[in-house]
Amino acid sequence: MIIKKYVGKTESEATEEARRELGQNIVVMNVRPTKKTGFFSLFQSQKIEVTVALEEESERPVKTYSQPKENRPQIVTPSKDSSQRDTIVSATQNATKVRESKDYRDDNSAIEEKLDNLSNLLEKNFSKNEKDSSSDNTPSDTGVKAPEKDEISEETMSFIKLLYNTLIENEVDEIYVNQLTDEVEKISKPGLPFDFALANVYQKMVLKFGKSEPIVMDKPGPRAEIFIGPTGVGKTTTIAKLASELSVTQKKKVALLTVDTYRIAAAEQLRTYASILEIPFRVIYSVEEMKQAAEDFKDYDFIMVDTAGHSLHNEELKQGVESFIRTLEDIMECENFLVLSATTKYRDLIEIADAYSEMVAYRLIFTKMDETGAKGNLYNVRMHTGAPVAYITNGQNVPDDIAVFDAQRIVKNLLGGKS
Repeated sequence: MIIKKYVGKTESEATEEARRELGQNIVVMNVRPTKKTGFFSLFQSQKIEVTVALEEESERPVKTYSQPKENRPQIVTPSKDSSQRDTIVSATQNATKVRESKDYRDDNSAIEEKLDNLSNLLEKNFSKNEKDSSSDNTPSDTGVKAPEKDEISEETMSFIKLLYNTLIENEVDEIYVNQLTDEVEKISKPGLPFDFALANVYQKMVLKFGKSEPIVMDKPGPRAEIFIGPTGVGKTTTIAKLASELSVTQKKKVALLTVDTYRIAAAEQLRTYASILEIPFRVIYSVEEMKQAAEDFKDYDFIMVDTAGHSLHNEELKQGVESFIRTLEDIMECENFLVLSATTKYRDLIEIADAYSEMVAYRLIFTKMDETGAKGNLYNVRMHTGAPVAYITNGQNVPDDIAVFDAQRIVKNLLGGKS
């Protein structure tokens, strides 16, 4: 893990300098104005300091898209027996080197500020956990293998137990929980405060999520934004929210298409939204009609496409959706978004994600965040697929109940802090 600071006149200037040096995969950990010192500071303009982190190659999750398009990166599925320990050892060595520098101490303080009262909350639980386990110091009920007594302190083991239980309660998969607790064991040394271990886990999880990748108009259109996913997850409402943001707030030219001819109510709902937003809407029944729509809206910035949800075992519907996507890909740049409900069972989410990865590469949108208290599935699906999370939605209100994914907020929640 690499942690560095950059200073510029604005946040964007400092962040751009960081990207030029470290690459596009940096994660912004903290932004604050620099402190002025000395008499001449009175005549100097305020500058912004940005702290960024970069996860090194060996630490990044392996993506699992299959059948990639020619111009997409080749991605492979991770094997169950991959050398996780080597990755953790490498990360530990880097974290230890950084910890010894003054910069890291400053960054650690910044992270503590971002966690708000999370440290105090964990400390209270930690004290309670010690009392509960006073009769039995072996944390066998946590699923974490306890090292020899002289290898790790009881305080650290109690923190590991608390961390394990907190993540499991938030429905993070046990495989990923054990990776994180192993990391704590590796970096633990006698006398090391648990605040450092907490900050390390926080950083690690934020970096695993990576930066969000929302819709950005980085070059002239048209560009197709295609929304795929099972029925009942809120694809149509999500499209309406994003169409409103792009057309009303960003003043972009947007057209709405639907190839979902199986649910009349969904098409009429999208037609209503299009009428309110005063943007064109069209129902597409065939590949030829899709080609005609692409030609008719070639001067637009975005063509947003709603697809039919289908059973994973319905090959006919699957092939129909895929044929529309391939048609658009041959005409213009396309981005695919897999829309998933945060309330869906983990096993089903993985099955859905794997099925759609056979069709296209995609980014993730999680809906119904307001209907669940356990958000571990976001971390699970991100780790399993390697696909970036673009948006989350937390209600039915159009256009308000949608937000660009914020890894720091979700990780804080997963670690027991307030949302």
